[in-house]
Amino acid sequence: MHFLRPAAERGHTQTKWLDSYHTFSFGSYYDPQFMGFSDLRVINDDIVEPARGFDMHPHNNMEIISIVLSGELEHKDSLGNGSVIRAGEIQKMTAGSGILHSEFNPSDKEQVHFLQIWIMPDLRDLRPDYQQKKFSEKELKNRLHLIVSPDGAGDSIQIHQNAEIYQSLLDTGQTVKYKISADRAVWLQIAAGSVTLNDTPLIAGDGYALWDEETEIELRGIDNQSNILLFNLSK
Repeated sequence: MHFLRPAAERGHTQTKWLDSYHTFSFGSYYDPQFMGFSDLRVINDDIVEPARGFDMHPHNNMEIISIVLSGELEHKDSLGNGSVIRAGEIQKMTAGSGILHSEFNPSDKEQVHFLQIWIMPDLRDLRPDYQQKKFSEKELKNRLHLIVSPDGAGDSIQIHQNAEIYQSLLDTGQTVKYKISADRAVWLQIAAGSVTLNDTPLIAGDGYALWDEETEIELRGIDNQSNILLFNLSK
């Protein structure tokens, strides 16, 4: 089975400093048909204006992953971590038993564009934790590279859930293939650019779900470089 979640049908929050699109229900946006997919609960596509951001606020019992697409994002938390996450870098925060954090655009000129992803953990009240990692363009170019996993395989970021995230920077005309097992569920998110999934065109912001299928998919790049995320999830 499969379905397309078009970019234009996502929820939308816009303020003076934040432009955010919600693939799944979030905050004041509520759609009972889109409460998440398997253990994937949130994909927010956020643009934050210069010198603005999210003040210190709490989270618990969630694996939170931020992927910066352009600009810089400054992170601070109650564990004492403080860092700047740049384009191409990924941050993971295990909120666990409770953590406070802030996210701020440190630039006074440039916007920051990032995806914030929430995955429900397999255990509650874990010890809070923070990781940050950069994956090179060479690692991601024209291949699906493992960036998040339950065991940290291949130097990926580790989360507390039976879920994997792969990322690809796909050039025009280049293809990547992925085999899907019938006992897993896959969500594709187009972070930037455009691709075809088999014969289906997908643009930035589109999501596509597949489950209950033993199949192989092929992604082909349309734009100069498209940024793709593939989530391999339990059913």
